[in-house]
Amino acid sequence: MPDNQNKLKREHVAGLSPDLRAELRDRLRDLAPEAFAEGKLDADKLKALLGENGDAGAERYSFSWAGKRDAISMLQVPTRATLIPDREQSVNFDEAQHVFIEGENLEVLKVLYRSYFGRVKMIYIDPPYNTGNDFIYPDDFADPLDHYLRITGQKNGNGDYTTSQVDKNGRIHSAWLSMMYPRLVLARQFLAEQGLIFVSIDEHEMYNLRMVMNEIFGEENFISEIVWKKAYGGGSKAKHIVGHHEYILVFAKNKAEIDRIDLPPNPETRRYYKFKDAKFEKRGPYRTQPLWTNSMDDRENLRYPVLYEGKEIWPEKQWQWSKTRTQDAQKNDELEFVRSKAGCSVYYKQYLYDEDGEERSSKLFSVLDGPYTQAGTDEMENIFGNGKVFSFPKPSKLVRKLVSTIWRDETPIIMDFFAGSCPTAQAIFEFNQEESIKAKFVLVQFPEKLPPESEARKLGFETIADVGRERIKRVLPASLSEANKGFRAFRLFSSNTRSWTGVSEKDSDALVTQIEAFSDTLVPGWKPENVIWETALREGYSLTSRIEKIPNTGKQTFWRVTDPDREQSFVICLDDTLTLDAVRALKLKKDALFVCRDTALDDTLSANLALQCRLKVL
Repeated sequence: MPDNQNKLKREHVAGLSPDLRAELRDRLRDLAPEAFAEGKLDADKLKALLGENGDAGAERYSFSWAGKRDAISMLQVPTRATLIPDREQSVNFDEAQHVFIEGENLEVLKVLYRSYFGRVKMIYIDPPYNTGNDFIYPDDFADPLDHYLRITGQKNGNGDYTTSQVDKNGRIHSAWLSMMYPRLVLARQFLAEQGLIFVSIDEHEMYNLRMVMNEIFGEENFISEIVWKKAYGGGSKAKHIVGHHEYILVFAKNKAEIDRIDLPPNPETRRYYKFKDAKFEKRGPYRTQPLWTNSMDDRENLRYPVLYEGKEIWPEKQWQWSKTRTQDAQKNDELEFVRSKAGCSVYYKQYLYDEDGEERSSKLFSVLDGPYTQAGTDEMENIFGNGKVFSFPKPSKLVRKLVSTIWRDETPIIMDFFAGSCPTAQAIFEFNQEESIKAKFVLVQFPEKLPPESEARKLGFETIADVGRERIKRVLPASLSEANKGFRAFRLFSSNTRSWTGVSEKDSDALVTQIEAFSDTLVPGWKPENVIWETALREGYSLTSRIEKIPNTGKQTFWRVTDPDREQSFVICLDDTLTLDAVRALKLKKDALFVCRDTALDDTLSANLALQCRLKVL
């Protein structure tokens, strides 16, 4: 077989996260191939296909800010970063289904793109509020990974992190929007078609956040603007109006795909269902509710008489239901009439179970009165013995209320990439316990340095990530179950494979040195588990995948990586050399993925392996 054909058999494991620009071009090419000429997109042809040529000079509404183009560029730049396991900081790593990641969240999201695209049922984030205090997500457009490694002390540099400074010319809003934009775009990509995102925010950036989410998710996918009453009383120091609330913006990935958003049945309400009738076996007990309303509007169709024992009963104002619905309920014995001195009142029966035998659920209201911020502080006091270990932590009961909206899914994935003190983890642990659900979380927190004089530092914590991870450990024992077996800790780190730095062809010595260095693509000091996890992520495997050493393979060492959620697996060997007989003994199927080091193969072995399985090399 010619040498060039052999080389075609060696497909390389991707060294970068996906190029979102290339993916978009590919999707456009599939949808509208006629808009491409010589492999390039012709914007004028695309506009013509969309029928938009006629209004080329028309003004349009748009939302922009200084730095938006840079933010979009930042989103599109692939990363060479990876995640490495931190077993010492994990609890029951091999069995755990929950994940905590320490790292800069934009880079982490890019690393996770292949693994979690379209798989997340819910995202909750509590991003920096941009209140004038510093926030530490100043994205470096040149080299984000280098920037991250430097500011976290993994590379030499000055200072722990760079901050954005308050000014009066609007730059602070632009910086905040530029920080949020790429992260929200990726968040949308992670959501399943029926997925929801909840974002906590206060009045400082509420308007801007709504605008940017309208752009990213589409106004048609807006669900609600929840007002959360977070406090009561006080206000002696307020100059104008006492602020008692914040907001939670709710958007859907695809609102049209969501049948309903509700909360689990509340056991406390069952005591109100006291009565029984002929429908008890299917519908359970019932309680009565007034058919009339205390309000009055312009709907004349809600004012009509209800006939009972030959007499007309009129509402004082109006009924809740239409005449047809009321008549149907009366025929089905679902109304009750109660006489009093004032006359006869009409009630309808509200059954515990619906027509399908499912217990009545409740709704999430657009105004949440509590839990108050003090509850979050009290939780930290109970967990750490010091309520000041973290400033203004969100109460886990608030997050628990939001998480409850996905109670109908048995194994949902929930993501929070501004994890902070990790109330989301505690909320999900409790949710799993109470609802017998197997929800899994993926939390990401930047290792922001804590002030030297802070209470958290006094307790021995160096970063916010340390606090959040420790909270998970401390609340976990109270909720140990099949769904809450532990958690896996990972850290953002540089790739285990070398990066071609680019050398001038005129500098022959440097070019030779570079080529010799690339005789082995793995970096010096690489560890097998780290390389395996990087490969798994590049191939789209989740962080809850299993890595198992295959037994009885002689002198060769093989690992099998399995992602049970996707029912997929691959085999990897990192030995310096490899034999065809050893691979044949694995009895891999033709479509099975096998990964090994490029240096372990010669052209003949590569060609033979490519006939046995789907071959990729590092």
